[in-house]
Amino acid sequence: QVQLVESGGGSVQAGGSLRLSCAASGRTYRTYYMGWFRQAPGKEREGVAAIDSAGFTSYADSVKGRFTISQDNAKNTLYLQMNSLKPEDTAMYYCAADSGVNWGLLPRYPYWGQGTQVTVSS
Repeated sequence: QVQLVESGGGSVQAGGSLRLSCAASGRTYRTYYMGWFRQAPGKEREGVAAIDSAGFTSYADSVKGRFTISQDNAKNTLYLQMNSLKPEDTAMYYCAADSGVNWGLLPRYPYWGQGTQVTVSS
């Protein structure tokens, strides 16, 4: 099994920045493909950014140029740097992982964290 624990969420004003972290433990060899997702109340979970073990990344159009996904393999930690935050970025943010399938921005990963709340005020 893989355990994922997110941290770094909080409340910021529009235009501010946050960096989310996702620490992986357990069978971390199963985290070749990882992604960040978010879900706002009453909305479906949506993919924000994804990365594979080679470092290739993909982003939702709504966050391109503002968010950056990265990973520190030595620390088994995934990051999401979020800049120029907007009120519409308010959501619970989750990290997800898989070993064999590159789901990209599709919410079909088998391993998920519990989430960290991000609230952006105008």
